[in-house]
Amino acid sequence: GNWLLVWSVILLAHTAHCCPDKCLCYTASKTADCKNRGFTEIPAHLPPEIQILQLQNNRIWRINQNAFTATPLLKILDLSNNSLSSVAPGAFQKLRYLQVLNLTRNLIHYIENKTFSFLPHLKELDLSSNSIIRLPETFGNSTGNITLFSVKHNKLQKMERILLESLPNLKVVLFKDNPWQCNCNIFGMKLWLESFLYRGGISDGIICSAPGIWKGKDILKVPYELFGACPLRIAPMQQASNHHHHGFEQRSSLKHSHHGELGDSSRGSCETKARPRPVSLRHAIATVVITGVVCGVVCLMMLAAAVYGCAYAAITAKYHKEHLAPVRQHGTPEEKEMFESSMA
Repeated sequence: GNWLLVWSVILLAHTAHCCPDKCLCYTASKTADCKNRGFTEIPAHLPPEIQILQLQNNRIWRINQNAFTATPLLKILDLSNNSLSSVAPGAFQKLRYLQVLNLTRNLIHYIENKTFSFLPHLKELDLSSNSIIRLPETFGNSTGNITLFSVKHNKLQKMERILLESLPNLKVVLFKDNPWQCNCNIFGMKLWLESFLYRGGISDGIICSAPGIWKGKDILKVPYELFGACPLRIAPMQQASNHHHHGFEQRSSLKHSHHGELGDSSRGSCETKARPRPVSLRHAIATVVITGVVCGVVCLMMLAAAVYGCAYAAITAKYHKEHLAPVRQHGTPEEKEMFESSMA
């Protein structure tokens, strides 16, 4: 009996030691509740069997490389409303059973390539309400089972189509409240979104922030021909010989700066390339109008000529009838005198 009591005390002490002081650990639900406790890092000494880790509403600003080594069975990880500004690639790679990763309401500016590698069961990835300005071409190996992906309320101007295509099982994708630049760089996203919706996917859509003519418009309503092709990058050896083209592009980008585009020079040159079609469209319309006016004038001139011709013919006929016919019948006075003298 005494030995049993000793083992029970040891077991209770071990269990108490395994749960951090500020957290509440629930054995039945395999949950560690560490929310709103003022943590600045992932707490140590978490129970290894937990499947749900609640860390929202803290001040966590970094995730160490081996932060989750001791909790390999996690299925749900909630890190919302913290102070993360970046996430080191491989920070989550030990969590091979993770299904839900909530990183909303942090200070993340960018996501590196392969940040979420080796999470083969990840189904929901929520990056909403951060300050993300760019996303990589891939989230990493074994992320193809993501079904819900949200980047709402960020600072994204574009997203690589190859990233979206690397998530073939997506069912819901949320894009709202980003400053999407509806130019050549986002053309691939438009194609992908149309295909995604056609296959039955759910999305809140992409609303353009720029250029000015498309601000507030759904990207699906921007005609294909107005996107244009992105310019090819000029090799260094060609730059010297093409410096006058750069001058033209610079002037063009200055000319379009009133649309409020943000970003680097490649976007400026992109805009100059993306907007030739409306100019040619205006030229075409002007040509049609001018041609119509010219044709109308010509038709009016022909009508006037026809009316004049008809009037002239009528006047001539009348003149012949009234003046020339009597002369033929009665002759002129001189002819009469000659006729009378010959008779005498």
